[in-house]
Amino acid sequence: MKKELIAAGFLLISFLLPLKSLATTHISKIYVFGDSLSDPGNLYNATKSQIPPSPPYSDGRLSNGQVWVESLGDELGLSPTLFTELQNSTPTDGINYAFAGSSSGLSNTFVPESLLPGVLGQVGLFTRSLRESNQSADPNALYIVWGGSNDYVFGNVTDVSQPIANLSRSVSLLALAGAKNIMVINLPDLGKLPLTSGQENSSQLTSLSRKHNIALAATLINSLSAIPGVNIIPININSLFQRVRRFPSEFGLTNVTDACLVGDFDDIAQGNFTVCTNPNEYLFWDSVHPTTHVHRIVAETALSALDTQPVPAPWPNQESEDLLLLKQ
Repeated sequence: MKKELIAAGFLLISFLLPLKSLATTHISKIYVFGDSLSDPGNLYNATKSQIPPSPPYSDGRLSNGQVWVESLGDELGLSPTLFTELQNSTPTDGINYAFAGSSSGLSNTFVPESLLPGVLGQVGLFTRSLRESNQSADPNALYIVWGGSNDYVFGNVTDVSQPIANLSRSVSLLALAGAKNIMVINLPDLGKLPLTSGQENSSQLTSLSRKHNIALAATLINSLSAIPGVNIIPININSLFQRVRRFPSEFGLTNVTDACLVGDFDDIAQGNFTVCTNPNEYLFWDSVHPTTHVHRIVAETALSALDTQPVPAPWPNQESEDLLLLKQ
């Protein structure tokens, strides 16, 4: 019975969220906390231009062009400073803390021996800087939290509780620091990446993705009552990617299963790879990451959420899947 009540709350979350649109709110800055999907070059700078090899990757991004937060920033007239470039510039449009390879917690799965921060670690760096300068978070800024994929795909995590706890704590820390507009993004089906599709762990990753998304939505419901005045902006990337795979022509795509850039990471670093001639028609640039064309689609989805009144309920297109999973 308790699980059914959680599912019901999941479907009714729109009534719990503030009826507040960002369409009429000036977004002063953007702060980004995430992994490779949101990293325009932090890992590249931290590894002295070694990871990812560029080319074939685009100027330190794990794609063939801009990642989605850059496209979103362009639409909002904002260009957050990379965390790794703070010593060389004064951030006026916000800061991008995202590192490729970040786990949802404190570490980095690509270079685990390093001190590069995971998503929770990135939020910790931001909130610590506020405390040290005796400041609060800008209430007019947009704060973006997206992580968890690396925990499951590369970190071999098989229980969603810790990644969810990390992301929940990240959101809570931002809110307690004064953040008002926090965008939280769920996961696509990690079992349908070119890297994982058809592999032994494919079905497990699909299940983990679903459980992660259900638990994340439930956490947002449970945490809202304790943090008044916070505008949670959920982005249903899972639903978006499902639609892209089902109706690729709607998005100008012809291939939603294969990677455009073919070769494992070591081979790519050695220059042993092949590249398709039409990357804008592919969902995936390499075996894990979307093309810049798809990143733009993600940015458009996020921009649409900012312009929605009221703020949409998180991930409403998964009701039947979620109810079924909760009963298992």
